[in-house]
Formats: sequence, structure tokens, C-alpha cells
Amino acid sequence: MNTASRRLSVTIGSVALALLAGAAAVSAQDGPRARDLGVPFEGTPGPLNAITDVAGIEVGHHTIIRGEGELVVGEGPVRTGVTAVLPRGRASRGRVFAAWFTLNGNGEMTGTTWLRDRGILEGAVMITNTHSVGAVHEATIAWAQANLDAPDWSLPVVAETWDGFLNDINGFHVRQEHVFAALDSAQGGPVAEGSVGGGTGMRTFGFKAGIGTSSRIVEAGGNEYTIGVLVQSNFGSRNLMTVAGVPVGREIPDLTPERGPFDTPPGEDGDGYGRDGSIIIVAATDAPLLPHQLNRFIRRTTLALGRVGSIASNGSGDIFIAFSTANEEAAHNEGGVAPLENLANNNINPLFEGVVQATEEAIVNAVVAGRDMVGANGRKIYGLPHDRLRDILRRYNRLAEPE
Repeated sequence: MNTASRRLSVTIGSVALALLAGAAAVSAQDGPRARDLGVPFEGTPGPLNAITDVAGIEVGHHTIIRGEGELVVGEGPVRTGVTAVLPRGRASRGRVFAAWFTLNGNGEMTGTTWLRDRGILEGAVMITNTHSVGAVHEATIAWAQANLDAPDWSLPVVAETWDGFLNDINGFHVRQEHVFAALDSAQGGPVAEGSVGGGTGMRTFGFKAGIGTSSRIVEAGGNEYTIGVLVQSNFGSRNLMTVAGVPVGREIPDLTPERGPFDTPPGEDGDGYGRDGSIIIVAATDAPLLPHQLNRFIRRTTLALGRVGSIASNGSGDIFIAFSTANEEAAHNEGGVAPLENLANNNINPLFEGVVQATEEAIVNAVVAGRDMVGANGRKIYGLPHDRLRDILRRYNRLAEPE
């Protein structure tokens, strides 16, 4: 195919895929989740089993799916997007007590130096691809200036994982209008999972993945609290993949990422260029935790990574942030003394347990929601086959059959 014909093909494909982008987001939300397939999990989820079970949190995605065929930097194909998590919704600057933690630092989350010292997150947590952090950072400031009583300076939190296997990552396709769209569309309720928003081009254990979420209801200190987790999952080697204690990755050695016909040389690359990927974890709770407690809380998510088979490898960016929606008056206080509630350390263990459980399920949900996707140069990442997952769990006596 000559260059003109190929570009015409890309243009035609771009139109079709752009029209399908909205439908892709809907299907990602409407498909079965891990529990629907019989994956057994511990703990009690909230009514939505999503981060939005924590009252006041809103989530928005904008998905960019455009083009097909040979990679032309700046033109596509494009398989990327942006996700926004707003702790107190779109109408608020959203100050909350917060903390962050990095398990392996081959990645980026902006704004964390001041967050660590101040103990407060102001505004949204934004998630995108590695080379779009700058664009999202700038656009997030612009959106706050246009929509909120924002100060003259801002240090947004923007996190990333790498989607360059499927996406024209050096084409810088995430623009201000896409960030505005993600923020403007943020809402409570069910959260779309899989290949949506920042998770559009991501994979986990060599399967298509992206965004995943889950929640837990726990009792601590005589009160009931909600924990919610959202992940952008893009990590892991297939042979280490574990679901409910079962070595699912070793049982499905095929369906690995494939290089495309426009790659040189063409053919298969079983580890997708050897990338071992990254994960961003956003954990929230309505329990009255102070910043030092939130740091302890978010560090426990590393135990969930171990459960599913992560070793936090050298090339991985494992970066996590947690916040509490309690103590709103204290978080917004800029002078004098404000009233403050604090859960005793002796009562915090149920929250540690709940965040581990919710993180594990969110990661598995991200993989279960993934569907086959073809991207730059015709490269392909397969979705996890649900029937084979169920068969494997059944053989290991781990399938939760419907009652």
C-alpha cells in the first residue's frame, strides 16, 4: 500500500473509530465484572462496588480512539485518553487530607512534594499516558481557573502509565479539550472500566486492561466506613498472574501481545517489547484518617499487588495516592483552629484489610473488562477469555458458583 492510500485508509478508519469511541466506553461499563464470572473475593463491597461508593466522589473519562494501520507520529493510530477522580465533585476545589507512596519509581505523579509536606490534596487526581502529563497538568489548571474559585497558583496531581505499544504516544494527542471533557463529564454512580479514559491503551499481565474499581464496607471503632479504590492497571508478566490464589497466567500461556504487520520485523513479541509496566492506585475513604494514617493506609495496597502477582519490577512505576473525605472543615481551614475527628490507630486494621481487598478486586476488574484491541502498526493485545478463566477457577475449586 502506498503512502497516500495508507493515509486514506487511516482517515476512513479514524472516522469509524471516533464514532465507536463512545460505544466502546459504554460496553466497557456494561460488560461482566470479576464477581459476575465467579471470581471469589473477600469482604463486603458497597452497592456499586466502585470508588464512587465513597459519598461525594465523581469520576470522569475521555477516551480517544482514532485511526488504524501504520504508525505515523502525530497522526496515529491513537489509543489513549484521560481519567479524572474528583474527591468532592466538580463543584468543589476538593481539599481533602491525603498521602502518597511509591513502591517502584519508574513513573510520575506530579504535585506530590507539596502533598507530602502539606498533607492535603486540592482538586482532582488526573490519570493519562506517560507523555501527556504536561498537557493534562496545564489543562487541569485552566479548567480550575475557568470553573472554580481557583487560586493564582496550582500544583495538580497528574499520574501516568505507558501506552506506547498500542498508541501513538509521541504524537501528544491528549489536548486541553479532552481534559475538560473528562472533568466536565465526572459524576457519581457506576464507573466505566477497561479500555476507557487514561486506561484506553493499557494492559496487565499481557492482557488488555486499563481502568478498574472496587469498594469495601468495614466496621471500625463502632462506626461503618466505606473504602473505594480506582486503578489504572498496566503491569505484570503473564507467568506471574494470579487470580484468587490460582496461577491463571501459567494456565493461559497463549494470547500474548502481538507485533503488527507494519513492525520491523513483523510477527509476535510475547512480552510486548519486554515492558513490565506500571500501576496507579487511587484509594479513598470516608473514615476520619489523618495524613500520616493515610500514608499507612495506602502502603497496604502493595499487599494486593503481591496477591495478583506483581513483583514491582525494575521498569515499573507503582505510584499510589489516598485521601479521606472526612474532616472537610479542617481540610479547608486556612486560619485559626478547626474541629477535627480522628480514628484511633488501634481501630485502623479493618481499613487496612478493606483497602487490600478492594485493590485486588479493582485490578482483576480492570483485566476482566479488557477487550481485544488493535492499535499502532496493527499490534494487538487480547482480552482475558472469560470462559477459560472460569474453567481454570473451577479446576482449582475456586469458582464461586451462583447460588
